[in-house]
Amino acid sequence: MPTLPDAVIGDAYTTDHPATVLEALVECSPRMAGWSGELEAARTLAETFSKIGCRDVQTESFEIPGWWRGSSSLSVATRQPEYEHQHEILALPGTPAGTVSGRLVDVGYGMPEDFEDDTLEGNIALVSSASPSTADRWRHRIEKYGYAVEAGAAGFVFRNHVEGCLPPTGSINELDGPAAIPGVGVSKEVGAQLERYCAREDTEATLTVDCETGSAESRNVTGVLGPDTERELLITAHLDAHDIATGAQDNGAGCALVAEVGRLLAAVEPHLETRVRLLVFGAEEVGLLGSRHYAATTDVENIAGVLNIDSAGQSRNLAVITHGFEPIAAAADTTASDLERPIDVRDEFSPHSDHWPFVEQGVPGAQLRSVTDDSGRGWGHTHGDTLEKLDMRDVRDIAICAANIAFELGADVDSLEPASEETIKTGLLESGEAEGMKASGEWPFDG
Repeated sequence: MPTLPDAVIGDAYTTDHPATVLEALVECSPRMAGWSGELEAARTLAETFSKIGCRDVQTESFEIPGWWRGSSSLSVATRQPEYEHQHEILALPGTPAGTVSGRLVDVGYGMPEDFEDDTLEGNIALVSSASPSTADRWRHRIEKYGYAVEAGAAGFVFRNHVEGCLPPTGSINELDGPAAIPGVGVSKEVGAQLERYCAREDTEATLTVDCETGSAESRNVTGVLGPDTERELLITAHLDAHDIATGAQDNGAGCALVAEVGRLLAAVEPHLETRVRLLVFGAEEVGLLGSRHYAATTDVENIAGVLNIDSAGQSRNLAVITHGFEPIAAAADTTASDLERPIDVRDEFSPHSDHWPFVEQGVPGAQLRSVTDDSGRGWGHTHGDTLEKLDMRDVRDIAICAANIAFELGADVDSLEPASEETIKTGLLESGEAEGMKASGEWPFDG
């Protein structure tokens, strides 16, 4: 199997290209889906793709349901003041506007068994962003929200488990249109105070969310390298971010990595055996809307595979989530061996990023992300997701590994065979992800 030439790897270890791209992207903030910052980021990346040698660089617009944050507040029947500032309470994108009142009920980690009694009916759920160490898998925010809705909750309060006075944001629905009940995020510290109030059985609370919805426009940006083969390999990331921070980690770093992988592959373009398409999606954070649009308007039979970079850069420890596609695992293992870099190859399913609209149709796909010893997103989805949190040495390391995985896969693209619907469905069932997708209304299959 081929490996990137030493000269290309040496250049990658000394370049400032990823840092330049990332710095330009964080200046586009806020990059919320459909906002002007997202448009500016799309223009920046289109220019970057052209500069690194991509041809046929295009920007495609598509309509999305827009969401604009207003003020939110949570009042509890105690002597404490009302929680109403953005450092205390954040509306979760997709939430409907409205005011609800009821008893504040702590449902802990928000595991399925935490919702089995009738205490939430007409009340407000307080749910941790963490999952217990004994859980079979990590539970996504959208899944917990779905359980709360099913249990009859009138409101949803999502409390961060990471300290630092940082309330978390994040969409609570991955489908078009508003979610079912008002939802907000609060910090670990505010959540701890609310948890103490919940110990009082008669603690009443009122949650008010003000927001606006309407039609908006998002964009995907694409450019190609290599020969004009019938099948192509996609290197992807999402360019949007939440409005409360600069989105350096999630997912400015991912976009910078796509651009750097493209630059490295452009240096060996005469040796590419398969067309490589760089593709950055808009509107990922509000329901994978950019990737769903692309998957719905493209002949996926011509997509040999997808390497999607999301939540990468907060460490140089790379994880590759393979969804059971052995050729991707083999390319990652070979890269780890050849470059003497540890790569955590995981035969798992992850349906919450832009590879998923392709994988659910059987297209071989993987998510590339950084892993750390900490639980959860870290600074991601908070005010703290800013540029100085990242070490560009980590980004360079990941770029080299990702480019080499792409180079390896492109040399043996015939090994990337589509999976059947039954195979994907079985993988989701066996991994436990089906349970969460059904709870949140994301299950794409019958039965």
